[in-house]
Amino acid sequence: MRGLCAAALLATMLLVGCSGTKTRPAPAGGTAGTAGGRVDARADRFHDDLNQPQSSRYRDGNDSVPSPIDVSKLPEPVPKVEAHSLYGNKSPYTVLGHAYRVLPTARGYDERGIASFYGNKFHGYKTSNLETYDMYAFTAASTTLPLPSYARVTNLENGKSVIVRVNDRGPFHDNRLIDLSYAAAVKIGIWPKGTGLVEVRGIDPAHPGQELPPPAAVTSGHPGIYLQVGAFADVANANRLAQRLREASLGTVQVVDSVVNGRQLRRVRIGPLASVERADEVSHRIEQMGLPQPQVAVD
Repeated sequence: MRGLCAAALLATMLLVGCSGTKTRPAPAGGTAGTAGGRVDARADRFHDDLNQPQSSRYRDGNDSVPSPIDVSKLPEPVPKVEAHSLYGNKSPYTVLGHAYRVLPTARGYDERGIASFYGNKFHGYKTSNLETYDMYAFTAASTTLPLPSYARVTNLENGKSVIVRVNDRGPFHDNRLIDLSYAAAVKIGIWPKGTGLVEVRGIDPAHPGQELPPPAAVTSGHPGIYLQVGAFADVANANRLAQRLREASLGTVQVVDSVVNGRQLRRVRIGPLASVERADEVSHRIEQMGLPQPQVAVD
């Protein structure tokens, strides 16, 4: 997902980091560096040449992670008011044919979806706002939150949460909401699975004390993954799409009534789906049918 020219991205004030594929553990023994496999990003002596194409810019061809680490003593970032970075906040911007808009603030942001994480391959290299990525810090990449900003990420399966500082762009993988640093993924229990169902709530440091408490873990089984294929004011259009999806045998199809800005809509959804992998598979099949890329919903 990073096969793009870094120089071109920076020239348009876009991004460097954009992972989203499932990471794989490194061989036993971890990464060379300080005790416990931890590597200080500032101690890496290589030169991050932003003029190099992504295919040759990084030392490693594939992403990986070190041996498990104890994150209990790593401090979470303390949200503070910061000016937006010069780089990484261009809006709108386009990556891999998809257009994105950067929000003016993290205040009020509250989304549920699928989280992924990234590690060794990008450790010590520049993020989208030209900071140095440290996989042992609690950071994250988002396609829409401003750089830098802060958010609380909660694993909906176990209730564990972490505050992250958003300083990168990504993940540019279908159906992914946020890309966590390796430390953040360990903190909330997404590592070593690779992905997890999360809620992401923006934090506004200018208005402290207004952050909502993290959501409780889903205790009745597994949070449901749904794919919303369309939303219609016309019930006949919703029913036609639903019938087409049922004939494709992709899963349970629902037509759910909802009100958006005072307008009655019928949402056509497939689910619940058993896993992130199944959601990816069904999403791909929906696009092969000539339909728009569906949106992920986690309930």
